[in-house]
This record gives sequence, C-alpha cells and structure tokens, in this order.
Amino acid sequence: MSENTMTLLIKNGHLIDPANNIDQLADIRISEGKITAIEAADTVAPGTDEQLIDATGLTVIPGLVDCCARLREPGLENKATIHSETIAATKAGITTLCCPPDTEPVIDEPAVVELIHQKAANSGHSHVITIGALTAGLHGEHLSEMHALKQAGCVGLSNCRKPVQNSLILKRAFAYAATFDMCVFIEPDEHWLSIGGCAHEGKIATRLGLKGIPVSAETIAITRALELIAETGVRAHFGRLSSAHGAELIARAKNEQLPVTADVSAHQLHLTEQDISSYNSACHVIPPLRTQRDMEALRKAVADDTIDAICSDHQPHNLDAKQAPFASTEAGISSLETLLPLCLRLSQQTGADLAALINKVTRSPANILGIEAGSLTPGANADICIFNDDEDWQLDTECIHSHGKNTPFYGWNFQGKVKHTIVDGKLLFSD
Repeated sequence: MSENTMTLLIKNGHLIDPANNIDQLADIRISEGKITAIEAADTVAPGTDEQLIDATGLTVIPGLVDCCARLREPGLENKATIHSETIAATKAGITTLCCPPDTEPVIDEPAVVELIHQKAANSGHSHVITIGALTAGLHGEHLSEMHALKQAGCVGLSNCRKPVQNSLILKRAFAYAATFDMCVFIEPDEHWLSIGGCAHEGKIATRLGLKGIPVSAETIAITRALELIAETGVRAHFGRLSSAHGAELIARAKNEQLPVTADVSAHQLHLTEQDISSYNSACHVIPPLRTQRDMEALRKAVADDTIDAICSDHQPHNLDAKQAPFASTEAGISSLETLLPLCLRLSQQTGADLAALINKVTRSPANILGIEAGSLTPGANADICIFNDDEDWQLDTECIHSHGKNTPFYGWNFQGKVKHTIVDGKLLFSD
C-alpha cells in the first residue's frame, strides 16, 4: 500500500481534544493524511493492511503547535538546521513550528520564505510556518513588503527584539499590517533599558555583578504598543512575557477588548532568577528569568487565560556558546524536547486542568497563527501526538535530539513521555 493511501487506526486511547471539548477513550481512523472517524473505544475493527497503534493506557492529543522556535537556518547552520530541528520536533510531539524572521538573511522577502518552506518540505517531518519581518532587514527604518510576504505564506509580521525607535514608523507599520489583515507579533523590549543586560535587575544580579534588565523594559514596550494597537486596530500577539506587571497590562488590554493575545516560554513557568545564582549559563535567557512572584503570576495568567499559549522559545546553540563568563554567553535554551514535559509538570504541580494546558500548546497557538491545526476534528490533517502520562524519565543528553544540547533541565525528573507522533497521517516516530 502506498504512503498516500496508507490507513492508520489508533485504538483505545485517552483522547483529549480541547478544540472539540473531547476527553474520553476513543478509536481514531486516519486515511490519506486526514482524520476520517472518531468512534467509541474498541468499536472500530482494523481493516486489511491497516496499520494499528494500540494506545491502551496512552493519551492521544493533537500535535503540538509551537509558536516560537528558532531553527537556525538559513544563516547559522553550524548551530542547527531545519532538517535536524524538525526531526527533533517530531520526536517531541510537536507537529508545527513557527519560525521568527531573525534568520540570516532576514525573512523580509518571498525568496527566503520559499527557501524555508522548501527545506521543511524536503525534510518530511514537522511543518514549518514563517513570520515575516515588520521592517526591512529588521532595522526599524522602512516598512517591509508586507503584502508580498503574506502572498508567500507568512502568517504574520514581527521585528523580534530589534528596536523600532521611531513611534511614527511603528504606528505606520501597525496600520499597514492591519490593512493586510496580518497579525503583528511583538517581543516587548525597550531597547535602551535592556541593552547589555543579561539578568533580571534585582538583588541577585547586583550580588553577581551582572547588568540587569528591569521589568520596565518589558512594560514600557507593552504600553507603547497597546496605545498604537488601540489607534490602528491591528491584531497583535505579545510573545515571551516574563513579568507579573506585563501580564497585568495584557489582562487590562483584554478587558478593554483590544485585539491582543499573549504567550509565555515554558521555562519561565519553572525557573526564576535564583537559578542563575551560581552563574549557571544554561539559565541565561532573554527576557531574563525574574522573581518567584513573577513566575507565580505567569502561572496564574496561564490559568485565567490572560496568557493564551505556551511556547518552547527554542534556541539551539553550540556547546561553546555557553562556555564563557555568564554575561558573555549566548542567551537561549534548546527546548523542543521539554515543551510537553514542562506543561505536564505544571499540571502535576499545580493541579491545573490538563485539557486546558493541552489547549495552550495545540488549538490556541493555531488560532493565534491563523492556521488549520491543533484539533482532531474529522476531516482535519492527521497531526497527532500520543504520550504515556504515567512514564517516569530523567532528561539527559540522549533525550535531546536537537543539535543544540543547551538546557538547564538536565537531571530533572519528568512524568509523561511521547511514544508516537503522526504528521500528515504518517507515523514518523515511535518509541
């Protein structure tokens, strides 16, 4: 039977599909890359030559949608490639990755978009979608060719953490993005307050002699953006919140009916500034790890839907990128393999509803990105993650399939491990 006509049957799995409010045992049939039927558990008989996955005791969810993952290609292939990272994503249950525009060259013209999409297609693993540059070259001076980027397949626009210092230029960028019905993805940062910083501005940074980044670097940028969003009506998504005050500003904006959403990196829900106290460069991230109060506020914001999505903020590095004095190391965590485990750990630690957290990494980010993903609706693409939520394991280097091995979570014990991943109806990973 050819790959295109292969059928799969997932038997007797615990199906959690927040998009359809399903939380029950079920059988799922897949044909020609689509979900064709969902029936009560143990009621569907395997067909001739049908590939069977016995999901008894396993949890079946939509494939994870990661709304921020840097794949390093094009430009930094010495760190990772689209091929290596999409394989790693598949093994982590992530079936869709969203690539920000700060590649080399920048994603500010259709040719770069087409290159990334073609390399992802050639890899044949997890899907890759792109966000285009808000300004040409991310320089913050001239608007990008927004319509051309949309036509090429970009799902939105961003200037990443590159500054747009002139507020008039930013307002015009927002207005043009609204004209093309494109979402603007904002990583809030007031450049002059954060430049040169590497840790949260507070007692620990002072004791360690590290230049701090104040919470105001995040909140001033959020405040300016919200004022311009209110004037232009552009849809906006705030990525990688790190502070209690930042979450409060987003909550207020939502109460005022502004068209905004937000996400948080999974590591911000489990680590604080205390984790850098021994100059642990694996915990050097931007925005920085902040206080225990900030972490608890971010968890609360996830629970009350102020924060709509949880992302990996995947940033793979070479080993030597983290082997220097803390301030001189490169920021970021290789985090594809820990996205789902950290979400499961959050549920286990706090008692948060598992289906609600699954929504934060499936349907909700898909809605933010405006893509058809993150659900197990019959007729939808068969992108599926199957995991054992009872399996205990410890993270070590063999668990990290990304080219980047930089993570502060080595030695952490997790409960819940990916066993199968299906992309476009093809079983691409089984453990």
